[in-house]
Amino acid sequence: MLKSEARQAVESVPRGGADQANPASNEPGRGHSIIETANGRSLEEINATVAVPKSTTSFWKNLAAFSGPGALVAVGYMDPGNWITSIGGGAQYGYLLMSVILISSLIAMMLQYMSAKLGIVTGLDLAQATRLHTGRKLSFVLWICTELAVMATDIAEVIGGAIALKLLFGIPLVLGVALTVLDVLILLLLTKIGFRRIEAIVATLILVIMVVFVYEVVLARPDLPAMFEGFVPTPEILGKGQLTMALGIVGATVMPHNLYLHSSIVQTRDFDREDENQVSNAVRFATWDSNIQLTGAFIVNCLLLVLGAAMFFGHGEGLDTFTALYNALGDKTIAGPVASGLLSTLFAVALLASGQNSTITGTLTGQIVMEGFIRMRIPLWLRRLVTRVVSIIPVLICTIAFGGKESALDSLLVYSQVFLCVALPISMVPLVWFTSSRKIMGKHANPRWMAFLAWIIVAILTGLNLQLVIQDVGELIQML
Repeated sequence: MLKSEARQAVESVPRGGADQANPASNEPGRGHSIIETANGRSLEEINATVAVPKSTTSFWKNLAAFSGPGALVAVGYMDPGNWITSIGGGAQYGYLLMSVILISSLIAMMLQYMSAKLGIVTGLDLAQATRLHTGRKLSFVLWICTELAVMATDIAEVIGGAIALKLLFGIPLVLGVALTVLDVLILLLLTKIGFRRIEAIVATLILVIMVVFVYEVVLARPDLPAMFEGFVPTPEILGKGQLTMALGIVGATVMPHNLYLHSSIVQTRDFDREDENQVSNAVRFATWDSNIQLTGAFIVNCLLLVLGAAMFFGHGEGLDTFTALYNALGDKTIAGPVASGLLSTLFAVALLASGQNSTITGTLTGQIVMEGFIRMRIPLWLRRLVTRVVSIIPVLICTIAFGGKESALDSLLVYSQVFLCVALPISMVPLVWFTSSRKIMGKHANPRWMAFLAWIIVAILTGLNLQLVIQDVGELIQML
């Protein structure tokens, strides 16, 4: 069984990571290498560092102890890449696409449940489990694809952060893009304060984003009956323009890097992995945590679409950039009498918070896939610096080449999603396969109905994402 093999593999390496696994690194007079071999537990430095109740009787104590990883996962479902599609969908089609957000969120909940379950039951993250079944050469190829997806996500963070700095402080886009490298300093600080505090900071930033949009939506006074009707799918969604926007929402919602992230960070909880009752308890409360936090992400995405529908429906043309949305929130001729500079500023603050949240989770994911697929470990600060420098190069080129036009950056943001589309089946197929196998998961394997539904979803999402790739590449060729 993979379950027992996995535990033997990770338990064969003492706590302390690669240095202990490689005795030569501890020889007198020899310094520690900046690049190390990673053969131990996922995210060794934070694995099993958060205490949880040993008793399974208190629901609320267990929920509080296991809550946190879901917040880091939820960040990926409300990053800057989601904003344009959700607000734009509302501005162009009113409340029609609410059902798309609902369906996408339900799919995300199921996939994240599988991801958390894989990490808890096997003691492996998704990258480690895939490496175990594919071997070194194929794992290297899969690592490259996944790294491209992580960098594509980072491009969205760079663009969102740079535009937010411009809107709030008037910093030119080129300088703003360069300044995003400095978030390495933020990460260095966070690594010193403990994982539980990182979870709290991320949850606080999510709350800021949610409060901002609740406030703006309340002022916008949406049509509530029409909003709730939007949760019921209709054939109108299949119209050419509506379907394109719907595919964009789905593509921006289900993110491949979250599947690797969740399967790792659920292992930060310290429970007895040999005790089936404690394992079942961990799966149960990790699922509660994930679903609660993803419900929050669902609400934020709904608020974004409702904001676009309530304030901009009928004025949707031209509202395809962050700056256009920022300006529209302060323009009474577009947003109506509630328009104000405060609404615009709050929008930019939420955008900055979203970018910083994504920075934290993107760095952790990068480390997870590197250690899992190719068993290489480098310091978090170096990982962040390399990823961010590589990510800002295309953004800087695009910014300089187009004279600092934001529309060019927003186009780059859209095209960066192509890599996410390619990486999605690479992540989903092994996840569903592993978690549906009774040999691997034992009694925690997916029931047949869930496995059947999951494979249908994999096929549909893969097809939709391929359609997005073809569409985006076609548009890019036309531009050239």
